[in-house]
Amino acid sequence: MQSILELIERKKQIYAQLPLFAFMADTTLDPRKRLAFAPCIAHFIMSFGDLNKYVFRNEANTGALQQLVNEHTYEDDHHYPWFLNDLNKLGFNTSKGFVDTLRFLWGDETKITRQLSYQLAAYTFNAEPVYKVVVIEAIEATGNILFSLTSKIAQELQELSQQDYQYFGQFHFNLENGHAAKSNESEQFLETLVLTEAEQIFAIELVEKVFDIFTAWTHELLAYAQKEEAMSQFVESHSPVQTPTLRVPPQSYLRVS
Repeated sequence: MQSILELIERKKQIYAQLPLFAFMADTTLDPRKRLAFAPCIAHFIMSFGDLNKYVFRNEANTGALQQLVNEHTYEDDHHYPWFLNDLNKLGFNTSKGFVDTLRFLWGDETKITRQLSYQLAAYTFNAEPVYKVVVIEAIEATGNILFSLTSKIAQELQELSQQDYQYFGQFHFNLENGHAAKSNESEQFLETLVLTEAEQIFAIELVEKVFDIFTAWTHELLAYAQKEEAMSQFVESHSPVQTPTLRVPPQSYLRVS
């Protein structure tokens, strides 16, 4: 397992260089605009509790590895209320009708967000605990990159709006870093796990697949954030601080290969 954890760390460092994160780190932009993708992630964030409760968790399996997974799921299955509260504070609790909301959540511009939930479920439903651990470790690595940046943006927003942002802010970031699965004892347990050759091959494939779908997700989020409609919502928000509208060239953060 040590080699799999090292692979995840290498993939994490590559993931951190994606265009979305350059956009989020650009302090010349209004901090609210750097979180313009927030509505786009709703399907995945609201589904993540279910993934933890009904896919990752298995109370019938009393093995040490599955119990570690179970403990992790109880820490991660209840974060969506913080997300909803932050959406409200960011000005996204609009009067859009129910049908229009459904069209948005299941529309083309959020299709990767939905696939993210479906594919993670496909990789882990009824899977052996070792594979659930691999997927969860990869998910945690991607989340660490995202929330390390949102926490900084949230701090800027707090200074502007005098409001606290739990999901996107330091509160959530600290909780993610304090998971039981990240304790010294748990890390040592995972590092000393010995995988068979077949398990090693499949674990590598899972890591590649998880980072592939999360990478595609970041491109969808960046495209959404750069839309003029998403940008204009911030200008029309109820924030007491009015800032100039800053237009971002549609492809300014996309690499040219």
